[in-house]
This record gives sequence, C-alpha cells and structure tokens, in this order.
Amino acid sequence: MATARAPHGTNLPPKIIYKKIYIEGHGGHHGGAWKVAYADFVTAMMAFFLLMWLLGATNEKQRKALADYFSPTLVQLKENSAGSMGLFGGSSITDQDNYQHKASQTGTRSMTVPADAVGGAQVGTGQKGTLKDRAALSAEDRKNFETMKRQMARAMAATPNLAKLSNHVRFVQTRDGLRIDLLDDADYSMFDLGTTQLEPRASALIGLVAQTIKDTENPIMIRGHTDSLGYGDPLAMNNWMLSSARAEATRRRLAAGGIGETRFNRIEGVADREPIIKGNAADPRNRRVAITLLYRATSFGQ
Repeated sequence: MATARAPHGTNLPPKIIYKKIYIEGHGGHHGGAWKVAYADFVTAMMAFFLLMWLLGATNEKQRKALADYFSPTLVQLKENSAGSMGLFGGSSITDQDNYQHKASQTGTRSMTVPADAVGGAQVGTGQKGTLKDRAALSAEDRKNFETMKRQMARAMAATPNLAKLSNHVRFVQTRDGLRIDLLDDADYSMFDLGTTQLEPRASALIGLVAQTIKDTENPIMIRGHTDSLGYGDPLAMNNWMLSSARAEATRRRLAAGGIGETRFNRIEGVADREPIIKGNAADPRNRRVAITLLYRATSFGQ
C-alpha cells in the first residue's frame, strides 16, 4: 500500500491506493475429487465382472432363482420349494437339485421325497407325461409292431389271393413308427392305372391291415406316391392330385375295415417327390401307398 502526499494549500486527506495480487494455485490436481470418481469406476467394473462370472458359472435354473430372489416372486418360490431360504432358492452353483446341502440352509429333503424313494434326475413321479412314461410307450409300441408284422405275414400266407401279394408288402421301422408300404411293380398295380379305384386283391389286403391294427391306439398317417409319368392336361389331373386321392381312398378302406376316424392323424400325397428307385422316377415301383402306425404321444405330446 502506498500513501500519496496531500496537494499544497488544501486539507484533503491523502489518497490511499490498494493493490490486489492474485496468486494462481498449481496444486489443484492433488485434491480428492478424482479419487471418488475412480472408486465409482472400479466398483462398476467389479460389478460387471461379477455379473459375467455369474452368467458363466450358473445354469438357467440357478439364474432364474437368483432373479427371483430380488423380485416379489420370492414368496411363491418359498412356498413351492424345500430349502428355499438361500440366494439361489435353496440351490447353489455346486448342488444338482433344489434341496439344501448345508446345515445353515432351511428345509429338509424328507419334506418332499418319500423315505423309500429311489431313482435319479430323470425319474418322474406320475404315471403319465414323464420321461419314464414316454420310454415305456415307445417300448410297448415296438413290441406291438413286431407282433402285428407276424400276424399279417401269417394271415397273408394262409390266404391264397393275398399270398401272391407278399412281395408287394414291405414293413419299415422309422423314427415315426412302423411304416407298411404297399408297392406296385411292372406286372401289378394296387390301383387301376391313373385312377383311385382299388384292385380287389389290394382292397382285401388293406382290409387285412385294418383288422390287424384296429385294436391298437396308435395314430395313423397315410401317404400316397406316384411315378413321374404325367397327364395330357395337368390342370385336369396331375400326380399331386392322384397321390392325394389314393391316400384318401386308402383311408376310406381302412375306415370301412373298422378303424375309427380319430385314429387318422395325417393324409397326404407327395406325387413323385420321394421315389424308391432314385435313378428312375418313372419306374412303376415308385407307385405305392405308405400306411404308418405312429408312436403314441405322452400326456405332454412328446
């Protein structure tokens, strides 16, 4: 601060001049604000990697239990599950079922599993709709299919007219069930040429099939096949129409033989698109009707 002299001849007080000096701070970056932001970033990264680890180390059931732990459905989960007080609803990353495996978890296995029960992870408790039921049905169906094959072979051998058609009948076990192929050849046709009229012996043969399978419960699929020989006017008649109509004619003959309407699951024609003789679509042996006894479905349609 500097004091100036008063002018001569006056009594005015001297002027006082103040000088302010600003000093810039060079240590601001040494404060603590950045540490808070960095800590938040590290926390977020830790949460992210924890999430990635959980996604990789858990299965779908465990992830659902973890999500339910933080949702209102936790109450319902506790009601439906023994030992459900843990974070994973009674399970953990290491156990295999929905029961406690530590003394600190609540619930007991005896609450829901009978004392004399035995079995593994795929054992069902009901008589229908379980994996065990599905396997039993398939095994029973395969046994019935073999019995039907023997019955038809004996019946055809005992009937002179049908015995001549033994070479025209073929049994094929498929992933869908037992397929009975009724085949044509160059010397014989199940239907009159180009029509849906069954030849008398073929009609009797389909009647025998109906008698053999009518006491079963298996759904039935019928598929008609033709060779590749065409028609003069494909708009009036073609192989698609002929194969479908022959499949329907076969269905009507089976129904007349005592097969209930509800047994028929699918009726279709595929023209010449699935030939038996791959190298020659015009070969008469490609003309056939396939009657498939499908495996029965369980309660859940499996």
